[in-house]
Amino acid sequence: MAETQAHRRGRDAGGGGSVTSEAQGNRHRAARRTRGTPGTPGMQDMQGLDQDTTPLRVIGPDLEPVPEAPAARAGGRDRYFDTLRALALVRVVAYHTFGWVWAGLVFPSMGVMFALAGSLMAKSLERPAVSVIRSRIRRLLPPFWLWGLFVVLAMLLHGWMPGWQVVYWVVPLGDPPGNSWGMQAWEILWYLRAYLWFVLLSPLLLKVFRLAPLTVLLASLAPIVVLQFVWQPPDNRFGSCLLDFATFLFCWLVGIAHREGVLARLRPGPVVVLSLAALAYGAWFALTHQAEYGSYDLDDIPLAQAFWSAGFVTLLMYSKAYFKVDFAWLARFKRLNRIVSVFNARAMTIYLWHEIALILAVPLIDQFWNVPAFAQYLPLESQWFMFGVGWVLIAVAIPLVGWVEDVAAKRRPRLLP
Repeated sequence: MAETQAHRRGRDAGGGGSVTSEAQGNRHRAARRTRGTPGTPGMQDMQGLDQDTTPLRVIGPDLEPVPEAPAARAGGRDRYFDTLRALALVRVVAYHTFGWVWAGLVFPSMGVMFALAGSLMAKSLERPAVSVIRSRIRRLLPPFWLWGLFVVLAMLLHGWMPGWQVVYWVVPLGDPPGNSWGMQAWEILWYLRAYLWFVLLSPLLLKVFRLAPLTVLLASLAPIVVLQFVWQPPDNRFGSCLLDFATFLFCWLVGIAHREGVLARLRPGPVVVLSLAALAYGAWFALTHQAEYGSYDLDDIPLAQAFWSAGFVTLLMYSKAYFKVDFAWLARFKRLNRIVSVFNARAMTIYLWHEIALILAVPLIDQFWNVPAFAQYLPLESQWFMFGVGWVLIAVAIPLVGWVEDVAAKRRPRLLP
């Protein structure tokens, strides 16, 4: 596909007065040339969306539930999964700050997020599907509405003229529209839209998976191959949904495979060989198609993203299922353990508001130049400094708006979880 995933999302998200695909594509390179401007899009499942009140369990080789040691849990949470989610969020903020094209190869945050979400969704579907889907949507929408209120109002004040597609700001079944002024903020919403569709389709996916687990898991990479080499999806919201669904379908299903105990039954040899093969193919495709896509950034190359993420998350989930990795040691480091807990309790807040924090960091740092001592002693030109300021602003957002996640989950609101 000569057209990048970023191009497609930019064109699909437009309503009246929306940004053009050319502007969306140019931003990917122009942002890196501008001092203090965050890099390109690409993220990201969050605890705010998939938190389960029941303790997570590892499925042993005999397919019987094996309770984890109490030290491996914190309030019923799995610290291995929680740590992966926290790392994914840090990587997303770093990527949007520095625009590192290699970041996805080091840690494919989006694949990890979808795998964790798939596992938790499969666990939740032990309850009636309708109630589970209702609960997931309830946890998604209020934080999204509060965030969208600020973004939509700001775009309206800057000349945006929305069309009927504004309904996607109510329920993001398609990419919500916006204008070029607010693009850096709303471009991350593709993840919420993709997550919502996976949630809606999970009861069906789980039923199909249980018919032939390994066959369905391996076959789940076929749709992205078809979209790459056989049939290009339409250049609209439906096409974007289809492309993202195909890209991360394997990751969602490997999460289900972990929860169903399928991974724990597999021998290490075949799992490692197939995972390394998927990683090799994904890396090879990305590196050999740089001229076509403009870089080897996985966020711009769906086929490479799908295979690299598949190999990467399979190894992570297999380690959890087969070797009983639990990160129980994290409890010994109270501050680090606390940080991981906050990240997971406010993952939705961090994800939604991190781009706005990075946007606000630029004019804030510009004001620092007016203070001679700051100009002399602080590295105001460094993007690492902007990265730090961005996290300070994210920390401010957590008590200001993070409590909405508690309300959405029907918990007592807390300024700091």
